[in-house]
Amino acid sequence: MKKLLTLIATVAVVIFSGCGASGPSAKSGLEGTKVNAYLIGEHVDTKTATSKLEEAGFEIVASYESIKKGTTIVFTNDALKAEAAKPGRAFAAVLRLFVDDKEKMISFTNPVYFGKAFMQEEYNHSVFSAQLESINKAFPDLKPSADVWEFDGLADYHFMISMPYYKDVDLLAEGTNADLLAKAKDYKNGKELVFELKLSENSTLLGYELGRRTSRFVKKIGRANAAILPYCISIENNKAVALNAKYYIAISYPLLDMNGFMGIMTVPGAVTKDLESPFK
Repeated sequence: MKKLLTLIATVAVVIFSGCGASGPSAKSGLEGTKVNAYLIGEHVDTKTATSKLEEAGFEIVASYESIKKGTTIVFTNDALKAEAAKPGRAFAAVLRLFVDDKEKMISFTNPVYFGKAFMQEEYNHSVFSAQLESINKAFPDLKPSADVWEFDGLADYHFMISMPYYKDVDLLAEGTNADLLAKAKDYKNGKELVFELKLSENSTLLGYELGRRTSRFVKKIGRANAAILPYCISIENNKAVALNAKYYIAISYPLLDMNGFMGIMTVPGAVTKDLESPFK
């Protein structure tokens, strides 16, 4: 019990504290602690959640049915887009809120957790802790999820030896940015494209729908983290890339053990195949 209370107290720091770091090299105050991947709250409907996010200054990018009776609201703001416009950082552009109408709860992706993972040595705590503060003000009484990871280990996270890191992205296609965007939009008359978010003249983030069979992995390993969908594609420097699914699934489900991963062993390959299809 004592260990449990200590863990809860440590993790809760991530929800309620905002340290005054001013740049990527500044200390966050979270060094040596564990960080929760998600913020859990009482259920509100998608309309209410959307209104609260907009009132908090966020831009709604998409509302997507990520699982039966569950919706992922994808949102951003100028500060996030500015960070994500840096080379190789497009995946940090958006945050996600999963509204679970079945289990009657909501779950936010923690800006600090995913910000540190996706920005790595360029992580600016003042930017991502500010997003956390805005979310907490708009949605009081959020609680830390059981999903946690060491803050110091997020930047170089990988599931285990020989498994991919953040930098080990899947190269889906090469060509001019304009041609790659056109293909993504034209594929199946655009039905698979969930959102398009321009970050700079040379960088665009796309939200894409995986095949129905592929996306079932969320139901198998835990609907609570269904905010992992829609999957994202970055189009930058004449390349279309996606986070390697072995990396992205693992960091989105930090409680997933080897047995759980083996249960979805065909999924990473299926994800890559689904995301390559528009560019063939």
